[in-house]
Amino acid sequence: MPLDDLDRRLLRLLAQDARVSQRKLARELRMSPPAIGERIARLERAGVIRGYRVDIDWSALGYVTVYLAVTAIQGADQSRIMTAMHRLPEVQDVLVVTGTMDMLARLRLRDHTHLRQFLLEGVWQIPGIQRTETFLSVAEMPSKEFGADLLGVDEPDRGAEEAPGPG
Repeated sequence: MPLDDLDRRLLRLLAQDARVSQRKLARELRMSPPAIGERIARLERAGVIRGYRVDIDWSALGYVTVYLAVTAIQGADQSRIMTAMHRLPEVQDVLVVTGTMDMLARLRLRDHTHLRQFLLEGVWQIPGIQRTETFLSVAEMPSKEFGADLLGVDEPDRGAEEAPGPG
């Protein structure tokens, strides 16, 4: 979906604070609240805005972050493995990656006992998994305003600044 500058500014403001009111957004963007509401609804319908979430500090609740590298059996249906992994409550997200492993999952677990139970009763019961490797996080930086930062990056003018080619 093509986004105009106003859409990008709106997304940047929502990425900074998803709880900001439409009235405040309207003032910031010099539009009416109903016009802001329609833009937000259009971005939601198009799937650009997928939802609004609370950012939980899992370490404050006694959880540690664990990354699980998964290698599938040759020829296994990776989409089924991903779906099965994603259904496990401890799995925050699953990515298919390039390199020596097939998938990388981010987990939230309480302790080693929870990790052992998660692997034995959950992951290792999923058909198609050949092996796993576990990485415990020992330190984390707080999440940054990634969406707001990335949306704030100006896209280069593709035609004006290209260096002339040879010839």
